[in-house]
Amino acid sequence: MLGGPVYIAVIRLVLSLFGTILLFSLMDEPRFGRKKTCFIYGGMVALELPPVCLWYALEWRSFVRLAPLTLFLIFAVVSLFISGGHIYLTLYKLAFTFYLMGVFVIGGIEISECFFGGNVWADIMARLLLIAGMGYLIHRFLRSSIKEFGVYVESELDRFSIAVLIVSLCFGIVFVLRPMDEEEMRAKLWRILANFLLTGVLQLMVFRLYLHIGKESEYRTENQLMQMNHRLLERQMEFLEESVEAGRRIRHDARHHNMVIAEYARRGQNGELLEYLGEYEKRMDEGQASVICENIAVSNILAAYTRKAEREGLEVFLDIQAEKECTILDIDLVTILSNAYENAIYGCLEARKQDAGRECFIRLTVKKIKNKLVIYCSNTCKWETELRNGYPKPEFTGGVGVSSMVKAAKGYGGEPDFKNEDGVFIFRLILNIP
Repeated sequence: MLGGPVYIAVIRLVLSLFGTILLFSLMDEPRFGRKKTCFIYGGMVALELPPVCLWYALEWRSFVRLAPLTLFLIFAVVSLFISGGHIYLTLYKLAFTFYLMGVFVIGGIEISECFFGGNVWADIMARLLLIAGMGYLIHRFLRSSIKEFGVYVESELDRFSIAVLIVSLCFGIVFVLRPMDEEEMRAKLWRILANFLLTGVLQLMVFRLYLHIGKESEYRTENQLMQMNHRLLERQMEFLEESVEAGRRIRHDARHHNMVIAEYARRGQNGELLEYLGEYEKRMDEGQASVICENIAVSNILAAYTRKAEREGLEVFLDIQAEKECTILDIDLVTILSNAYENAIYGCLEARKQDAGRECFIRLTVKKIKNKLVIYCSNTCKWETELRNGYPKPEFTGGVGVSSMVKAAKGYGGEPDFKNEDGVFIFRLILNIP
């Protein structure tokens, strides 16, 4: 079945390599442009053809037994160089492509054997139709889901698990494409079909599992964003209540001040009137809300959290340089700073519960250095504050805020850094200013 002239072997080889490259390319994002990627793959095929033809002419039986595995290994090495994704994710996509290659190679042979008496052209046409069908299904229905699945795999799946997944998939395909002669292949057709089915079902289950896990993680993040927005709204309500109360107090005091000024005027006590007005102006300056920085949104939210921290008896040190017109969106900057500040307050209060006599402090710094915005926050925390995957565990931050900070920071190329240095929790972040 797999014998025949050299040109038939070349057609099968080129078709199989084309199909493998096509299916892998539909699932992967190359690091190079389309032209350069096509040039590299084309060069690979051109370099493989002469030695493969020679191999086929000299020893076609060993070629039939070993060619699929050998050529795929060469393709895998080239694809690892071309791929722009994480190496573990690329290996998984290569393993899945290996599975699909097995489907159209074995499928073409068996269709030709079962329905066309082993006609080589039927085998070639069957492979072409299978490749076209799989390519269409991936492009039409699975491509976006596979990319989404890749993001979830990178964020949710640990390296050991994905290594086990890749190895199990490769073992299944190697069993199908392992060296065997035609008689052995016909005798084990049903076993091969069962292996294909079980391997495909396993991959489908894993695919759906990690899509579900990834979406659940997104839902948790959205829930945390909603909670964060709720807290920001609470702070805004505090501003509003304070403003209303201040307005009532001003109107009440204004009536008394007008009466006193009128009495001084009736008595002609100009000196006493000027002294009274000076004292009133001084008191007004003392009662004026402090402006933390030029950015009104950042100044207001930090002022609210500072009042909250001071009511709890915490020492606060602020060094904020946030411009009024900043190309970083106010909502993103407020999200990062408010969550960092609130987590710092929570950490101080938890540390005080552990040791009532411990002095607690919060130090928050925001500085612009060239085209970077540097954010630094340190606070007293529990001695045993731990990190998980580089982020603080929810029980040490109140369970809200870290994912919101990470999401906002990524929009500006920032990656938060957290650590505990002998009971002082440190948060650092550098954002690129657009």
